[in-house]
Amino acid sequence: MGFKFFTNNSCEYFPCHDLDEDNFNCLFCYCPLYNQDCPGDYHVLKNGTKDCSECIFPHKMENYDSLIDLLNKKNKNYI
Repeated sequence: MGFKFFTNNSCEYFPCHDLDEDNFNCLFCYCPLYNQDCPGDYHVLKNGTKDCSECIFPHKMENYDSLIDLLNKKNKNYI
């Protein structure tokens, strides 16, 4: 069994979002959903860049299973 949650309190950027530090999941420090549409709170800048600076979706412990489901669906499209 793998890990679903960890917090990296020693990271110089921690916490990188305004979220309860006891439930802050650093497992997806760089969001694997960046290059696709996702349920997180993001907006697209005028230059077309996806801005996820306000998104806490991958950092909430309870979103792990949803995130993995989204990645599995994405991977099925490549097979």
